[in-house]
Amino acid sequence: MEVKQLDFVLVSLGLLVFGVYHIWLVITVKRNPRHTVIGLNAESRCQWVFCLMADPLKNGVLVVQTLRNNMMASTLLATTAITLSSIIGVFVSSTSTNTSATSRLVYGNKSEFITSVKYFALILCFLVAFLCNVQSIRYYAHVSFLATLPTSGGKKEAVEYAARCLNRGSFFWSLGLRAFYLSFPLFLWIFGPIPMCACCCLMSFVLYFLDTTNNFTRHLHCESFKETDYNSMVPVTAI
Repeated sequence: MEVKQLDFVLVSLGLLVFGVYHIWLVITVKRNPRHTVIGLNAESRCQWVFCLMADPLKNGVLVVQTLRNNMMASTLLATTAITLSSIIGVFVSSTSTNTSATSRLVYGNKSEFITSVKYFALILCFLVAFLCNVQSIRYYAHVSFLATLPTSGGKKEAVEYAARCLNRGSFFWSLGLRAFYLSFPLFLWIFGPIPMCACCCLMSFVLYFLDTTNNFTRHLHCESFKETDYNSMVPVTAI
């Protein structure tokens, strides 16, 4: 195999492994949500909204403070993403005419077209992370109003809508975080397709242990749920 063909083979293989893992994760969240951290946390947030909206006048400050912390986390990630994309854009424009120094470290295709694709993919990844975190802030801000309405207390439809918006905000935050995860192998692609493919495989392996739950974790969370009250809530797969 020629050196220039390594990018097409190894990069495609790495992205395939990373994509197949996340397809499996989405299917598992839909079918067996309690076997994943995303699904289990979604149920916990629904229960949290249900308990606090039972008395919004008493728990309003706690709701706003908790949502404010989540908004600060999303704001930090959004700011980091747009800053990194801007820095990369300035770096590419200033070094586009002198790439001989960096090309010595690259084992693979060193053409200007592939180099441009590498930086474009990295910038696009950070822009997606920025947009996802902005959407997360949007939903968190909306929930801060919904969860503190006195007229919403005890109304099933209002509680379900607030829980759905809260989970959507959290899902967008998770998507933004996944974009940051993807930026690591894309960054290593600058130094060649071999470290990029290895990083995709290693990251998918590590994320499997971070995204799945064990029997102890499921038992610990499920014991804290009020099953009689939670049965009236919207299921996670419908959010």
